[in-house]
Amino acid sequence: MLGYYVSLGIRGLRHNAVLTVLAIGVIGIGVAGLMTVFTVIRSMSTDPIPQKSSRLFAVEVDNWGPNGSSDPLTHDQLSYADAMALMRAHQGRLQTAMYSVDFTVPSPGSGVRPLEATGRAVYSDFFEMFDVPFRSGGPWSVSDDRDGANVVVLGARAAGELFPRSDAVGRTVELNHRAYRVVGVLRPWRLEPRFYDLTPRLYQQTEDIFLPFSTAIARRVSTDGTLDCDQPPASGVDGLMRSECRWLQFWVELDTAQAVAAYRSFLHRYAAQQEQIGRFRWAAQVGLYDVDQWLANEDMVPDALRVSFLVSLGFLAVCLVNVVSLMLTKFRNRASELVVRRALGASRTHVFVQCVIEAAVIGAAGAALGILLTWLGLALERGVLRDDYVQFAHLDDGMVATTVALAVCAMICTSLYPAWRAGRAEPDWRLQSP
Repeated sequence: MLGYYVSLGIRGLRHNAVLTVLAIGVIGIGVAGLMTVFTVIRSMSTDPIPQKSSRLFAVEVDNWGPNGSSDPLTHDQLSYADAMALMRAHQGRLQTAMYSVDFTVPSPGSGVRPLEATGRAVYSDFFEMFDVPFRSGGPWSVSDDRDGANVVVLGARAAGELFPRSDAVGRTVELNHRAYRVVGVLRPWRLEPRFYDLTPRLYQQTEDIFLPFSTAIARRVSTDGTLDCDQPPASGVDGLMRSECRWLQFWVELDTAQAVAAYRSFLHRYAAQQEQIGRFRWAAQVGLYDVDQWLANEDMVPDALRVSFLVSLGFLAVCLVNVVSLMLTKFRNRASELVVRRALGASRTHVFVQCVIEAAVIGAAGAALGILLTWLGLALERGVLRDDYVQFAHLDDGMVATTVALAVCAMICTSLYPAWRAGRAEPDWRLQSP
């Protein structure tokens, strides 16, 4: 029976072809407008590491006090003194302080331009904490962290450009005129967003080069990330290390609720201790945020996109109102056909179902148009979005399915009243001879 109604719906598209085309166009445009914006917002809101987002925690210690900046973005980082104190305490199963660096890396081959590489100074726990995928080799050892060894892990892009014809593990690269041995090479790795450091931009590719934090500090490698200071520090990395500037990120992995509670208590004890020794002259605020909480505190979706979503939602509503009018007209113009069906024994329910399924067929056609228009809309989004947002302007299988479902469901809902009106038709004067 369902197949029969579907065939009736497909044949019904030929009746009042102009109205059919208009209905398909209106629903396709309305759905595309909404899905273009929703696709980007959904991608930006996705949990970047769902397998362990509840076990990774960012740490906050307010070392500026009540007279410091009230901007929540300045609380994203720690001072060197606080980060090192937390590392020495080692209250988490895994933990790492880190900061952003950059390098110009000479190519081992002659005649090849140097690589402008992004980098990150981290502890070896970083790789296990964030499920970093290795293609060859592995992370450096804990003893390398302790000794400040000249070792690095290369990202896939850096390894491909520097050593295109061989495995980079065991080779050397030059960073700031020092030779570093490559101990590991990553597979292509993306975190969307790169949540462990949201300070420069919300969405960026992961780094090209990773080196031990202790090595970067010993070599006085300056930060390329965001620097927040309550007062100007002395120049150089030494000045930053002695200052109360916030320039380091700190993450810890805690496996159980008891471990989380214990670490939170430790942070409060640490802040109280800093107050007792006179470094803090206030009851310092501390924070411990898992990945979802951390992202919720950030401006993950631009205000312009939120406004665009509301506008597109309103535009879809206007489109649906127009579709109701089109379907009323379409079914009214087919009143004679529907009356004949009623005279031949079809019940009101049969006529109603026929009209609803015909609307669903129109919705499916509108969905095809909507997918095409959404793809074009995302192409336009890529032209106006900031560089680090562009990667999100693409359709995946899930969003295609959502577009189809939205178009079909919208058409079915808007056809319920017109279909009910059509089902009320009675075999009357329309069946009489003229």
